Amino acid sequence: MMAETSNQPTCCGAAPKVIFACSGASDVGEITDVAARKLAAEGAATMLCLAAISGRVSGMVASAEAALAGLAIDGCPLDCARKTLEQAGLGRFEHLRLSDLGMERGESPITDTRIENVVNCARMRLGG
Repeated sequence: MMAETSNQPTCCGAAPKVIFACSGASDVGEITDVAARKLAAEGAATMLCLAAISGRVSGMVASAEAALAGLAIDGCPLDCARKTLEQAGLGRFEHLRLSDLGMERGESPITDTRIENVVNCARMRLGG
């Protein structure tokens, strides 16, 4: 069950903003995951499961398609989150790559400062 946020659809049909994090097996992957979860907890966006998009889980794909806005956050230049969304036909999302913010895979310990930097950049990309 998805956590309730202020961006959930309402009776009036407002679509949510959604966020996907690469959540990869590295320091920058963990930073993307923690930042996305923080944004979701704040109500800035609903975090959806990137693996479900890859697996073509119909409900998750439908939620992504119905989104008002969306953001893919990748930790490194492999751009797994962005590519997964594009492969599913969901190419209209904003994209944020941590290596563009100076965070390199294997060289970016998880700190509150780095997480906040990603959260702030993500808020701007989401339009809020």
